[in-house]
Amino acid sequence: MTLLEELPTGTFSGASMPVLETERLTLRAPRLEDAKAIAALAGDRRVAENTRRIPHPYRVEDAEQFIAKAGAAMPNEMALMVIEREGDLVGGCSLTMLDGPAPEVIFWLGVPFWGQGYATEALRAIIDHAFTDLDHKVLQAGTRVTNPASRRILEKCGFQWTGVGLHRIRSIKSSAPIDHFRLDRGLWQSLKSWGQTRRVA
Repeated sequence: MTLLEELPTGTFSGASMPVLETERLTLRAPRLEDAKAIAALAGDRRVAENTRRIPHPYRVEDAEQFIAKAGAAMPNEMALMVIEREGDLVGGCSLTMLDGPAPEVIFWLGVPFWGQGYATEALRAIIDHAFTDLDHKVLQAGTRVTNPASRRILEKCGFQWTGVGLHRIRSIKSSAPIDHFRLDRGLWQSLKSWGQTRRVA
């Protein structure tokens, strides 16, 4: 998974978030009733250690605060979504404006859902939304160098490696090397081979 960031106080309004559907998944704004499921999935050390900002342990109260921040109204700063499969929450993803001029694409999945193609499917939906609905020109992403699965997901979606940097990993209370990636809209248009993401709301 890529580097899930803690949301700033002002974020994309959940009320204005679209609902995106892929072949198997629904991506939508988080709700307070999602807190328990988010905490159960993101609270797994294997998930937290592959993100920058998720602490370990991660409690229901942490998830509730995270969701509440996502509801603050500051349009176009953040698009935070949960990922559902047949009504069950499997992970989360977002499009953030935290570092630099280009938004960062972020995704994570609960351990029971690793290796089933859900992360790639969700990431493609976020990319489509960013380039088509939001008219971004460039996206960035990052993943720990010890996380080859997320690197493969980014590369399958067209992201190109741009270098390595050290970043603080909250769950391990230390810094670790992070691979940085970039995808521009022109390359996405030339490489895009997946099915169309449906915006249903």
